[in-house]
Amino acid sequence: MRIPRIAAALLTTVGLAAAVVGCADNSLQVAVDSQHEYLDGRGPITFVQGKDNSGVLPPLVARWNTTHPGEQVTIKEQTDQADQQHQDLVQHFQARDTGYDVVTVDVVWTAEFAARGWLQQLAGSMGVDTSGLIPATVHGASYGGQLWAMPTTSDGGMLFYRKDLVSAPPTTWSEMMSDCSIAHEHHIGCYAGQFAQYEGLTVNAAEAINSAGGSIVADDGVTPTVDSPKAKAGLAALAAAFADGNIPRAALTFQEEQSRQAFQTGQALFMRNWPYVYSLMSAEGSEVAGKFGIAPLPGHDGIGNSSLGGHNAAINVFSQHKATARDFLEFLASDEQQRSFLEVGSLAPVRASLYHDPALQSEFPYLETLLTSIQNAVPRPVSPYYPAITRAVQSNVYSLLQGTKDVDTAAHDISASIGAAQS
Repeated sequence: MRIPRIAAALLTTVGLAAAVVGCADNSLQVAVDSQHEYLDGRGPITFVQGKDNSGVLPPLVARWNTTHPGEQVTIKEQTDQADQQHQDLVQHFQARDTGYDVVTVDVVWTAEFAARGWLQQLAGSMGVDTSGLIPATVHGASYGGQLWAMPTTSDGGMLFYRKDLVSAPPTTWSEMMSDCSIAHEHHIGCYAGQFAQYEGLTVNAAEAINSAGGSIVADDGVTPTVDSPKAKAGLAALAAAFADGNIPRAALTFQEEQSRQAFQTGQALFMRNWPYVYSLMSAEGSEVAGKFGIAPLPGHDGIGNSSLGGHNAAINVFSQHKATARDFLEFLASDEQQRSFLEVGSLAPVRASLYHDPALQSEFPYLETLLTSIQNAVPRPVSPYYPAITRAVQSNVYSLLQGTKDVDTAAHDISASIGAAQS
């Protein structure tokens, strides 16, 4: 994937309309022209999202369709594989398919799709109400100072710890590493995260970098900053934990489920994971049921910075029913629907007020910690070159953790790969 460099630069500073100035990409020109078409269009729409493994879609569709008889929503389910979902959207956008009206996009896809002109800008008559939403989620739906999607679900990494073995959760990374002596005494691993060579490694690496005060790219989304002293300090902390055994070598194969299984079977003292694991580890038969606590991720000097997870809903710029699509975006972010996402699918809401609801706190005891995580979360690089960035991070950080590259080399190679992606 290559985005015209002038388009990316102009998008960042002055918005989509100016992106075509001096740009010979006719497809981008067509997309920009489409920003002004069908803004009043109403009628049936198709909502495209990944496979519904949590059962949130049937009540959602029923609730909308009951009150919108002339603007019925049809669900188009994709696979449950993120890369296949991404490719499906790319193919339909490239074909200027009017049938994909509202699409679910991972937070890391928003900038890429906006830069290529495929998302309807949510401004003017297409503007949506984001008041009451957690600011980090709105930032994750924005690019170049403009809003391109509506936050619909969020997520944040949290620290799960054995409260039967640790008197209090560590508040810094160094404190946690000191507590690893407890793990060694009990002949178990200390820390489990997601360190296999896949997207989860980018998430974990970004958390280490951001929590040390560094970043992978600058705010412009294109200038590499991963070779700064603070960014390298974050990477060095991960590498040191592998080198001294505080993170077991087996963790190089861990994705979310492998790390959960290690912790749930009593083989890890600490674990970084998403909140979905809470109910699984609390269920009957779990070896750690009633024995674990939850805390924010530890950082360099205090609470660390989780990578922001979650999904946004965006309007296909080629849709012919954009007014209906806009209303549907606000429906997805409504209090009622956000509550349903949490209660039915255990999906993190984007509305801050729900985290303080006593009934929900009783049902989901981790809510306040999760809110802290999301409020301190940092999106992975908001960049039109994100696919190239994450590939560079995964490849080089994996080599670093294996011990085949040192920190300086890994950071240099990530930076060089990001620069090459823009040429």
